Formats: sequence, C-alpha cells, structure tokens
Amino acid sequence: MPEVNINGIEIHFPFEPYKVQYDYMHKVIECLQKGENGLLESPTGTGKTLSLLCSSIAWHLVKKAQIQASAQGYNIIETKDGDFVTSLRQNLETSTGKEVQPWCNIMMSPKIIYASRTHSQLSQVVAELKRTNYSHVKVAVLGSRDQMCVHPEVMKESSSSAKIISCQLRVSARSCHYYNNVESKKSDPKFTETIMDIEDITKLGKNMQCCPYYLTRELQQSADIIFMPYNYLLDVRHRKALDIQLSNSVIILDEGHNVEKMCEESASIELSSTDIALCITEVTQVMKKVHDQLTNNVEGAPEHAKDFTLEDLCILKTLFLELEKSVTEISLDRNSDGMVGKHFKGSYIFEFLAKSEITEDKINIVRDILLKVSQYLQTTSESPLRSKGSGLQKFSEFLQVVFASKGYYNTSEVTDSAYKVYIEPETKNDNQNSWSKTSVNKNAKIINFWCFSPGFGMRSLLEQGTHSVIITSGTLSPLQATITELGIPIKVQLENPHIIKPEQICVTIIKKGPGNKELNSSYRNRDQPEYLQDLGQTLLNYARQVPDGFLVFFPSYQVMKTSVDHWQQSGQWSKISEIKPIFVEPKEKENFNNIMSEYYNAIKVGNSRGAIMLAVCRGKISEGLDFADARGRAVMVTGLPYAPFKNPRVVLKREYIDQNRKTNNQALTGAQWYDLEAIRAVNQAIGRVIRHGNDYGTVILCDERFDRTSTINTLSAWLRPHITTCNTFGPSLKRIITFFRTIGDVMPSRSINNSEGGSFDYAVDIKTKALQAKKEDEENQNKARNNEFKTFLEQMKSVTPSEKIPFDKSQGLFEALNSNEEYQSTAAYNPLTATAEVQNLIEIKDQVQPDSKKRKLKLVPLKFYNPGEQASSSESLIFNSSQSVENYLLEVKRTLDSNKYAEFQFMVKNYRQTEDYSIMVSSLAKIFFQ
Repeated sequence: MPEVNINGIEIHFPFEPYKVQYDYMHKVIECLQKGENGLLESPTGTGKTLSLLCSSIAWHLVKKAQIQASAQGYNIIETKDGDFVTSLRQNLETSTGKEVQPWCNIMMSPKIIYASRTHSQLSQVVAELKRTNYSHVKVAVLGSRDQMCVHPEVMKESSSSAKIISCQLRVSARSCHYYNNVESKKSDPKFTETIMDIEDITKLGKNMQCCPYYLTRELQQSADIIFMPYNYLLDVRHRKALDIQLSNSVIILDEGHNVEKMCEESASIELSSTDIALCITEVTQVMKKVHDQLTNNVEGAPEHAKDFTLEDLCILKTLFLELEKSVTEISLDRNSDGMVGKHFKGSYIFEFLAKSEITEDKINIVRDILLKVSQYLQTTSESPLRSKGSGLQKFSEFLQVVFASKGYYNTSEVTDSAYKVYIEPETKNDNQNSWSKTSVNKNAKIINFWCFSPGFGMRSLLEQGTHSVIITSGTLSPLQATITELGIPIKVQLENPHIIKPEQICVTIIKKGPGNKELNSSYRNRDQPEYLQDLGQTLLNYARQVPDGFLVFFPSYQVMKTSVDHWQQSGQWSKISEIKPIFVEPKEKENFNNIMSEYYNAIKVGNSRGAIMLAVCRGKISEGLDFADARGRAVMVTGLPYAPFKNPRVVLKREYIDQNRKTNNQALTGAQWYDLEAIRAVNQAIGRVIRHGNDYGTVILCDERFDRTSTINTLSAWLRPHITTCNTFGPSLKRIITFFRTIGDVMPSRSINNSEGGSFDYAVDIKTKALQAKKEDEENQNKARNNEFKTFLEQMKSVTPSEKIPFDKSQGLFEALNSNEEYQSTAAYNPLTATAEVQNLIEIKDQVQPDSKKRKLKLVPLKFYNPGEQASSSESLIFNSSQSVENYLLEVKRTLDSNKYAEFQFMVKNYRQTEDYSIMVSSLAKIFFQ
C-alpha cells in the first residue's frame, strides 16, 4: 500500500490519494496534533470515511508508540543507547503534536470514539476498516440490548424498558449464564483479534454462550477504536449506562449534519399526565403485592422487604399524587392562532418538582427506589397484560435528564441558558402506553422540557476532558453558521470540492412549469390545483428524458400526499406510470424495506426504463441509502422543506436564538436559522445523486425561491459552481436532454449490478439486501418456468387440426375481443372458470403498487394431457363462460402494449379464417415471449 507522510505521520492508504483526500487527511492530522476541534465537509464519493479512518488510526498508533517510548525512555535514559532513545522520544512527540505530560506515561493512549447516525452506517465503516492496512487494531462496537441480547427470556419482552429491567435483574442475581461467561471469554482471541460488527459479535456470542452486550462493554476498555451511534455519545443516559469514558479521547462524529438536532433531542424529554397516572398504578400494584405477602407470610416477602418498605411505597405514591395535582392546577393560555399552551424558563422545572418534594438532595434516593420497585414489578408480574415498571422507568429517566441540565457546574443558570419548559394539553394518541387504564381527560397535560442549545451537549463532551472533536459530513454548509450553533471553539475547517468533472453534474433551478405557472411550494400555493397540475407536467416531461432511477423529494409527507392525490385524480399519475413505475416512500417502517427492494428491482430488470421514487426531505431515503449509478440519475426537489411555522417548538427555538443574538451579534437570527434548517435538508437530499467519482446525474430544483442569492450561498459548496437558473421551462428541459445525450461520450454506461457507489458512504439495510436476494431467486424460478412453457409450446406445434381446442360458439373469441373494447382498463380481474388444464396455463399475478404498472405473466408448472383422450369429452378445454373469456381478454389488453395488442387482434382474426392452430400457438409465443 502507498504511504503518505503528513506532518511526520506515515499513513498507509490503499491507493495514491486524490488531492481532496490528501487535504482532508491533513486537516484530520492537524486537529489531532494540535488537540483542536474540527469541522470538515467533503462530498459523498470523495473517500471521506476511508481518509478519516486511515489518518486518525495512523496518528493513534504513533501516539501509542510515543507513550510507550516515554515510559521506557525514562527507565533506560542513562544506558549507552540514551541518545537514541531521547531522539526517538522527541521524534514521536513532534509527530503526535501535544507534549506528553509525566502523568500520561502510565496511561493508555487516547481512544478513538467513532460515532455515526445509525448502526447500518457503522457496519459499512467497520467493513471498510477491514479492507485497510489497519485491520489489526482492536475494535469494539457498542449496541443496545435490543440488538445484542441473546437471552431468550429477555428478548420476549415487548418494550426496551422491560428488556433493560429484566436484564438488570438477571445480571444482579447472576442468573444469566450468558453474562456469567463474559469474564472467562472476554480474552478469547475470537473476540479480541477479529474486527466484528454488531451482527458478527452477536452471532459469535450466541454460539459461544457469552453475552455480546456486556462483552462489548469489556472490550471497549482495551479497544483502540470504539464504534457507536452518536446518540449513545451525546445522551447522558446512554453514556452512563454504557460506561463510556471520554477523558483524553478523540471523538469523531461522522455523518454529522444532524449533530445539532441530535444534541438538542438527546438532552430533551417530556412527561405526560398519562405517564404520571401509570406510575401511580404501578406503585399501587406493588403496595398491594407487598402487603399481601407480609400479611399472608408468603415466602420471599422478607427478601423484598430488604429493597424497600411499605413506607417507601406510601411516600412514593404520595409524591406522584402531588405531582398529578400540580399538573392539573397549571392553567394554559390560548394564543391568537388558537394554539393552547404555556411556556416557562428552564429552571421552572425545578420549582415544579419541588412542590412534590423532589429536590436535588433527594434525587438519588428517589431514583434508587424507582429502580428497585421497577425490578420488583418485572419479577412478580405474572400476566403480560399487567404493567412491568415502564412508567417508573420513564419517570426515573425524566429526573436524570432534568437534573443533568444544570451542567458541569450544577447551576440553574445553565438550565435557563439552554432550556425552556412548554406545557400543552395531552391529546389521545394511538401509540399511548397500553398499560395505562387511565383515559385522557380535559385536564391532562404534557410537560415538555426542551433543550434549544446544541452547544449544551457539545460542551458536555469537552468538559469530560476530550482530546479533540471532529465533526464531518458531506453536507455541513454553511460552516460558519454550523460553528455558531455548535457553541464550541472550532479552529480547523474544510470545505472540499468534489472529485467529479463538471460534465458529470447538471444543476438547474426551474422557476416555471410547462404551463408557465410559477413553481412555488409555499404554504399558500402548494394546494392550488394549477400549481399541482404544472408540477405534475414538469415531472412527466423530465421522466421522459431521465434514464434509470429518478428521485423526487417533497417538503413533507402531507405535501407529497396532496400532490399524489391530485395527479391520480387528474390522470397524470397514469401518464407518468406509463413512462416509469412510481414508488412512494412509506411513513411506516414496516413497509420501507419492501418498497426499496421493489424500486431497486424495477431498475435492475432487463430493458428497464427505470423507476421513480417519491420521497420526503428529512425522511429515511434522504439519509444515506444507496442510489449510486442507475439507482439515481436525477434528484428533483419540489420545494423548500421549512419546519411548521406555528409549531410551538419552532416558535420557541426562534425566540431563543433571537434572544441570544442580543448578546452576540455574530450569532444567527431566528429567521436565518429557520431558512438554514430547510437548506440543510435539501443538501442532504441532493447528496443522493453523486455517490462516487465515476457517477453522474442531474439535480432539478423546482421552486423559484431557490433562485435567491441567500439560498444559493447556503447550498453545498461543491454544488454552487454548477447551478444554472432557467426562468421558463423549455431551456431547463433542453439542458437535461443535452446532458444525458452527451454524458455517454464522457462516462461509461453503468448498471445497478456493477455500482461502485457506497463502499461505506451509504448504508443499505441488511433486510433490503435479503429481500433483493429473495427476489432474484423468484426471478430465476420464473425464467425456468418460461423456458418450460416455451418447450410446451414447441410440443403443441405438432398437434393436428383435429385435435385443436374448440371455443364456446355462444360467443366467439373475436366477438368477445370486440365487445371488450368498451371495458375500462381498471376493471377487476376474475380467475378463469375453464377446466383445470387451461387454468394452470397462465396465471396473472398482480404487481406490487402502483396499480397502473404493467402486470407480469407468471408461469406456473404445467399439467400435460393426452389430446386423444380429451377429444371425447364435451367439457375438455372449452371456455364455457363468456364472462371468463371477456375477463381473460381484458387481462391480455392490460398486459400488452398497444403494438403487441394489435398483433394479438390480428392473430385472432387470422385464426378464425384459417383455423390453423399451430400458427396461433407460434403467434402467441411471439407476442408473449419476444
């Protein structure tokens, strides 16, 4: 492997790096050597993650050697090799940057904590690490019990909180043999000398009867690099639960474009009247159980009495009753927009809890009792329909977040500087906790404890003594605004260009549609029929020119639904579907993998014209899925995805930012933040189109508001030089036609099968891959059946005219064909009522949505018959129902395109005249299989 020397650090890279990769690694080394924080933007496809891994690990290994040399150097400095040792130590200290303090000599080198958004993205990073020259480093991958627990009884629990409690009980009682084996297995080379992702270590742990969850916690103690989702890192609850040590660590936040939002969400929490009612119910259940045990002298009662007493339970129930009363007494206001709610400064939460005697000096005692009562409920609940302590668990987490808001210096002023309390009515929710028997009443409320400062979470990392924090992504622009929001000093910055050539990307802002209507997806305009019609025509025209995959992003699910409804009613949907099948991003997670699999397969099939995926900005599709090469040749953004303007959290965030602006004129205004949030979501959606250096595609921004200078300047830096604005539709269409006609002369045609995109820069869900494999198997089976049917047709060519199949004379095939012209193409299909042999011949299978997509002919195994034997039977192979003939012909018409259907009509007419069965069979084979 080539070696690259950057500031004295020898980096093993798989190939000679591009300039953007060299520049990126240089900035990483600068952060690590100087102990500075960095914000590094490099577009998807530029080898960002590979550069990040190689440079950071190379520095880490030198740092490790420095500490070892320092320790050894002090011991042998007086030997004859003293000059060499001193020189070696000085060189190592120079290359790693920071001088080693004496107290560091006995410590391990800084760990690298590598965090990304999801486990699937981390799996891609781990896979990339395996292919580098650094595959020998020690690695730990942290996950949740949901992903890593292998105990069958724990995994039966329906909720995460129940799994946590069940696990903790078994661990404390040492009744989990998987956990008991951790100590003896943690040094096994199978675990320590192999790089494994979560799937690997879970499988191995199960085979070796060892708990993967607790094993990874042990492995992180000696690991060089630890992988985890970044909510584990930013959420104080996860950090403490997983015992994540940040002192002297290098923190890398990959895919960090969401880090501000994650900082806020991980430090925020809510508590509802329903939650409090559930806590009262759970405590009451325990009081009754303990009372019955003590009264009846049930075996085991003394053991439970050691954990808590009836007096403890009475105090706890009184606490919750007082809390419930305090919530009920809060009066809410109605604003001019009709919204009901009330907000307070952050420290109000402490006043609220103090009314129920919950204060800082009592918090540890209260949480300890909550934990013990939750565990008791877990062990004694005999019915799956009874609560198992989830309400008490949630309240304990609420207290943890609330009192952690005082920050490192434990003052309520810190809470006021970062938080607000918002109280609103509680409405009935379908996802409401099913354990609660209390219905939502008119006085029920939700207490929202919202963090509005990303800097609060970021500063909490620095306060733990971190060495450096590096935030990186393909979409961080504008950097200065991001730095302002993060609220920590960031001296090292980078905005990398792309490695693609200018002719590989075409970016167009289109201000008007084909009907000369302004394309503007603002709140006032997005429901107007004229706008929706012109947007549909815009998509229709572009779909004719864009090859392969076409991604269309809407500002929200509601806007997408409104557009789809209009297009289906106006007939535009069916017109677009004739060009490419349309798929829609589902809101539910359950259907997501199936939809993605169908989309990929629609592009993958031979002679495919591609497919269209309608998606949503900030949705799952916009966050890192694989749309390299044929999977995504175009991204069309239909509007700016602004957050709901009157949403209480958005309103309070804008007020919070404007308030901070008064003391820091370099900070953003509330309006600037609001605009930036929309642009960041657009940048992330645009990032789907170019996934590697040999990829190409077009970006179409269909909203006149994109043409504002302030908006263009906040788009990704690599994209800006390629933007052209078209005031009318014609020139924009011409640009795209020209782009795809000329790109073939510059770039080779690439298919979905040989895509190089996303060796690690995007994450494809493992389940999607499994579905794709299953689909391929089905396609192979269908091909085999097609071949079998062709063979059958060849055999049938030898059938003599006397053995030909007669038809019901009450209505001939031709008459049925003519009468069928008046049927609509959307008529329902009914199975043929002919004999079994004809029924088994061809079975029409519906495709997955949409309805307008062509149907497939799925061939099923055939049952051969003896023509001579069947000739004597008046029932054999006769269409004895004219309705069945009509339905069959209707299905033929829906299946074939207009040219093939015309051939079919001619074949039927010819058969009536010649009664030549062998010609008919040959014609059918040609129509359906060529």
